[in-house]
Amino acid sequence: MNLSMLFDFYEMTMANGYFRQGMQDSITYFDLFFRRVPDGGGFAIAAGLEQLVEYIQDLHFDEDDIAYLRSKGMFQEDFLDYLRDFRFTGDIWAVPEGTPVFPGEPLITVRAPAAQAQLIETFALLCVNHQSLVATKANRVVRAAQGRAVLEFGSRRAQGVDGAVAGARAAYIGGAAGTACAISDQLYGVPAAGTMAHSWVQMFPSQYEAFKAYCEIYPTNAVLLVDTYNTLKSGVPDAIRAFNEVLRPRGITKCGIRLDSGDIAYLTKEARKMLDAAGWESCTITVSNSLDEMLIRDLLLQGAKVDSFGVGERLITARSEPVFGGVYKLAAVERPDGTIEPKIKISENVTKITTPHFKKLYRFYGNDTGKAIADYLTVWDETVDDSKSLVIFDPDATWKKKEVYDFTAKELQVPIFKDGELVYDLPSLEEIKAYCAQQVDTLWEEVKRFDYPHNYYVDLSQKLWDVKHELLERNNH
Repeated sequence: MNLSMLFDFYEMTMANGYFRQGMQDSITYFDLFFRRVPDGGGFAIAAGLEQLVEYIQDLHFDEDDIAYLRSKGMFQEDFLDYLRDFRFTGDIWAVPEGTPVFPGEPLITVRAPAAQAQLIETFALLCVNHQSLVATKANRVVRAAQGRAVLEFGSRRAQGVDGAVAGARAAYIGGAAGTACAISDQLYGVPAAGTMAHSWVQMFPSQYEAFKAYCEIYPTNAVLLVDTYNTLKSGVPDAIRAFNEVLRPRGITKCGIRLDSGDIAYLTKEARKMLDAAGWESCTITVSNSLDEMLIRDLLLQGAKVDSFGVGERLITARSEPVFGGVYKLAAVERPDGTIEPKIKISENVTKITTPHFKKLYRFYGNDTGKAIADYLTVWDETVDDSKSLVIFDPDATWKKKEVYDFTAKELQVPIFKDGELVYDLPSLEEIKAYCAQQVDTLWEEVKRFDYPHNYYVDLSQKLWDVKHELLERNNH
């Protein structure tokens, strides 16, 4: 299967149209951005860039693809010949994976011949929308867990193979400690772990025998599922007995129990008392069962005694809001003389009006706190003088402004491709995960809260503001 064929068909009809008009090599600028943070959150986490890079590097059409397109009866042979030598030759800039991002900001900017820029639209959106959605959800869940480990348990409920495999990768970027998905460990290095299901317990004559056998087979990784029958009457007591008879004589104190049903807050508190009374203070308690950030927050408010959480379907599918909503829009066209002509899309729906031009994206960090205080979009040829104060406006309330001073301005986008060649050293997954945690830590707590988060400022430079409003006026007649 050639993933270069994973496009919306209109992208190919437009590429053919550009070819017929002699416009296929006209240089265009496209922005990939999103309009709204899922779940009413204060920010999102950018992810999916590595898979887009791999796709761009392998972008081509083979003879089977050409034959399929010929069978549609819509494309002439000279265009099909053009596709035989098709490669990406443009430039791409992107926000690194793991970066907290906000609506309206270009996560990816593509400068490329029109046909090339158009044909990568669907795959670019597919990668970024899916993984950014899951990374954002995972980050919410991890923050709700307040330092307790979160394991991604959702492979069997994911939307297809890539939903499980790439989803586990995205969850790890967002802060998950590991996954149940073995192939994500094999392919990406997301730590995979797991112990037993209820069927293991049911296969034995008694629950105690099931626990004892497991402890004997995996003495250094004995995590026992204690809710197959009755958690407090038999599950925890049988686990303690197995620990006492198998692990204690070997001097092993590392062990755990898991609960997947019932009143988690009550059961974990009672189980903790029983384990501690038996001298197993080191035994950890893991819980699962359709958890999300809100349920985890409530469990901890109720005093649940939990050391780690296994989060499945509500994480891997981002069930509460399963669409990220990223879009890919033309922002400018480069004329033969090198002049960049800004382009805008106008709508009666104000949120769908685009910000035109080839742009730079800056983030301002306070020198006194290291915290992110605002993001700033400029025209490509502008620079920000962070030695001077600057007045910025809240784009959702143009009367609301703040003065920023004593800050350091950092460009968020970095070069990924130049003339079709990869110029970016892809970081390891561990580096992306650590970077994500560090960058989220630069956000104020008010931006990170789940309910009614603070509206983070993302403003346009005066020059970019003027360009946008000039185009709005020009096209309003």
